[in-house]
Amino acid sequence: MSDVIHSDSIRTLFSNAMSEMYRTEVPQYGTLIDLVRDVNEAVLAADPALKARLEAAGELERLDVERHGAIRLGTAQELFDIRRMFAVMGMFPVGYYDLSVAGLPVHSTAFRPVDEAALSRNPFRVFTSLIRLELLEDRGLAEEAGRILARRKIVTDRALELIATAEKNGGLTEAEAKEFVTEALETFRWHSEATVSAGTYKKLHDAHRLIADVVSFRGPHINHLTPRTLDIDAVQKGMPERGITPKAVIEGPPCRQAEILLRQTSFKALEEKINFTGEAGSSEGTHTARFGEIEQRGIALTPKGRALYDELLGKTRQAVAVGSKGDGASSYEEELKKQFEAFPDSFDTLRREKLAFFRYRAAPGATFDGTSANLEELIKSGALIADPQVYEDFLPVSAAGIFQSNLGSDAQSNYSGKANQTAFEEALGAKVASETGLYSKTQTGSLVAALTALGQAHLASLDEAA
Repeated sequence: MSDVIHSDSIRTLFSNAMSEMYRTEVPQYGTLIDLVRDVNEAVLAADPALKARLEAAGELERLDVERHGAIRLGTAQELFDIRRMFAVMGMFPVGYYDLSVAGLPVHSTAFRPVDEAALSRNPFRVFTSLIRLELLEDRGLAEEAGRILARRKIVTDRALELIATAEKNGGLTEAEAKEFVTEALETFRWHSEATVSAGTYKKLHDAHRLIADVVSFRGPHINHLTPRTLDIDAVQKGMPERGITPKAVIEGPPCRQAEILLRQTSFKALEEKINFTGEAGSSEGTHTARFGEIEQRGIALTPKGRALYDELLGKTRQAVAVGSKGDGASSYEEELKKQFEAFPDSFDTLRREKLAFFRYRAAPGATFDGTSANLEELIKSGALIADPQVYEDFLPVSAAGIFQSNLGSDAQSNYSGKANQTAFEEALGAKVASETGLYSKTQTGSLVAALTALGQAHLASLDEAA
């Protein structure tokens, strides 16, 4: 149909509507957005070179609209339906995350745009976890939870009809898209009425607070929306000044000149009143699930770089443990900084040592006389520019740390993983894309285009681009 609108436009409609809904439901989210905006403006004012680099690379325009959310699902059917819903918005499953490494009975993927143009327009992401009842030791409780989840339907009938329309027609009209967004929001809305009794909730809660959050409600309420900051340390420091209590430590790598991967912090989950169902009528209680999170995104790492990151993070966590009340946080941060002295801290070194992914472009108006011998010569001349590729994905240990903090503890946990990507993809009804493959494709494609523009296409070998 010629009158369908682009999936990027539907994604923007949805992310804006989600942000407005969450701001109404969780007023502190609005405070957080204001803090992040103030910090970002201060960083850009103080660092004109950074502002120029972000502007030239097309990163500045997306900064204010950038968000990621997170939901937790209960069944394979729910994951299947959510995949179809996000596909209407141009969001696809990227990466597989096993959070059992931190004692959490879930595995996850991230639904997000995958091509360059879509990421530039709106890089909205939703980290989506599926509960793993098979990891519960109490098999009777696991079966009861399964029966409760089997009775619910998280996507409205009209939303499913519009998803089918989009699949059939290759998209939605503007009117259909607006209706779709309204219907889709119902899946993510907070409901204060639990679908279980107070007794059942307590059993689920005692088994694992995350299980209680997934099983006890009629849908997968969005549990946070995350803005992107250019200085997460400033945000961490600024939260208490605005009446927000941050978690004890920032998850991910330490503060660096050449930021890598992803750094995250959050404020503690809200304690919210809920009503339980029961034979004797309803009763009141409380539930904690929804919180605020902030992230600072650095450069995506190659497999070589990621292996070094994982090694250094592992050494840090083995050397220093953070307690449930945040005790040991300062020692952890000192050890983290010490360990990461072994990780090169300049973009140029990261590029030359093939530790990170870049996006190449020819400098505006650049020409290069003759034939260059190698990429370094072109880069040194200023004709070829290597921009850091933003890490668009997540880190399982960091995600687990945020989850743990907002389940009531800052304690760090290390467990042996129980990954099962095959079962996850069977439930999803699709394969998850390789995030590394996407970064590599972007790097190679951009290098070929830039070198061709400079008349140096002979240098566009896979070895150079890897």
